[in-house]
Amino acid sequence: MSARQRKKQPIFKRRKTKQSDKGQITESSNPGGIDAELPSDLAEAEEILRNVYENCSDVMFRSFYIDKKHKALLVYIEGLVNGEELDENVLSPLFQGSDMDSETEEVIYKRLPVSTVKQVRSLSDCIGQISTGNPVILVDKENSGFSVGLSKWDKRAIEEPTAETVVRGPREGFVETISVNTSLIRRKIHSPKLKMMSLNVGDYTETKVIITFVEGLADQTLIDEVTNRISRLNIDGVLESGVLEEFIEDNPHSPFPQILSTERPDVVAANLLEGRVGIIVDGSPHALVVPVTFYSFLQASEDYYQRYIIGTSIRLLRYLFLLISLFLPSMYVALLTFHQEMIPTSLLISIAASREQVPFPALIEALMMEITFEALREAGLRLPKQIGSAVSIVGALVIGEAAVSAGIVSAPMVIVVALTGVASFTIPRYSASAAIRMLRFPMIILAGTLGLLGIILGIITIVVHMATIRSFGEPYLSPMAPMKKNEMKDVLMRAPWWKLDRRPHFTGQYNKYRQSGNQRPFPDKGKE
Repeated sequence: MSARQRKKQPIFKRRKTKQSDKGQITESSNPGGIDAELPSDLAEAEEILRNVYENCSDVMFRSFYIDKKHKALLVYIEGLVNGEELDENVLSPLFQGSDMDSETEEVIYKRLPVSTVKQVRSLSDCIGQISTGNPVILVDKENSGFSVGLSKWDKRAIEEPTAETVVRGPREGFVETISVNTSLIRRKIHSPKLKMMSLNVGDYTETKVIITFVEGLADQTLIDEVTNRISRLNIDGVLESGVLEEFIEDNPHSPFPQILSTERPDVVAANLLEGRVGIIVDGSPHALVVPVTFYSFLQASEDYYQRYIIGTSIRLLRYLFLLISLFLPSMYVALLTFHQEMIPTSLLISIAASREQVPFPALIEALMMEITFEALREAGLRLPKQIGSAVSIVGALVIGEAAVSAGIVSAPMVIVVALTGVASFTIPRYSASAAIRMLRFPMIILAGTLGLLGIILGIITIVVHMATIRSFGEPYLSPMAPMKKNEMKDVLMRAPWWKLDRRPHFTGQYNKYRQSGNQRPFPDKGKE
């Protein structure tokens, strides 16, 4: 068969997967799924790879001879390989040598001063190594190639996470490079029982996903469930951990997050030591932690680095502002619309005077102000940093003052909305804060139509919904519902470290104790 005839034949055929339950058939043209062996003919192998990487100007093919005898081909992607090390540690040693009678495999393993040299035998492995940035050496009359670990690309420096800042505690955060992220966790937990299982997700992106846990602390049932939910995905690609989160959470229609997302390695390490499982996605600075409860989103890492009295006080304040963020506008609307007798007379007169020129009822007024505030918040996030904060602050002041002066809204309503916005900023996790902000609108509507009865109805609906959802088998309101007295030490309050002697119990078997008891400090104890 001539070279022209071989070129006309399709190298990779589109493959169809089995029909799913919904009757849909998915197709994939991903070349990484090919299990064919590498041809021993170097010209044929080069032709196949050139067809695979057709119209890819950044893929380089470099022909050369090993010891002036063995014809070889070097394939790599420009920009993903360290060019200087490639010349110095690969091409130069193979050009200059005298092992004329040695086997090619022995020559490569002996000559290359590189820590990682891997033998690849199939086309899928070869293409996978090239796509990840590792150059591949193919030798004529050899049915296997050699992948050299010289991948290198630009990466962001380790910095403090802007969304999870602390006054006291580590100031390093995850970056977009998965190897850096795993090393940051390894720096926290040095034990060899820290395991990291690797999976590839996405037919085209083949995104690397790491499932990390501490052997002996995490229940094997939980580990298997996390692995199964990720490995069964059949999608084009995963570009961020948020995409993976939507595919593996228990109740995707709930407004409440069921997976913890964090940029801090110390948060992941602390959760791993409690028997949870971490998920790290290549290309994302946000790691995922499962399972979690609702109270996990109201706990900040700094709670555990300060004295327990301070940590408990701040946590209780956080719960108070959570209630204010969710219920303050709806309570204000309900009292003004249906229950004026519950407002003190002097305060009611003051509010009535300020609302004298307002043409809208309290319900419409509250919805207008809340929507305007959310628009200003979103504008401040999307605009460049140099002008984003100025626009949000100045916009809120100018619009609020102009609206009050024009008689569109009342001054008390501006105060209520501003206090509600400030209260929502005290929630440590953005995903939980967004859920509370979204639920605020139906609560206002219920308050404006049914009064306090509507608020009570909304509370019952929210609590019942939260009691029915789970996070990888763990009840969302645990350890309050169901009640677990031994785990209440780290929910509403933060007990001192010498009292946190037990790990949370999720599902299955678990390692109960994380420290020995009776470690309360006694200054005179050692003088006996």
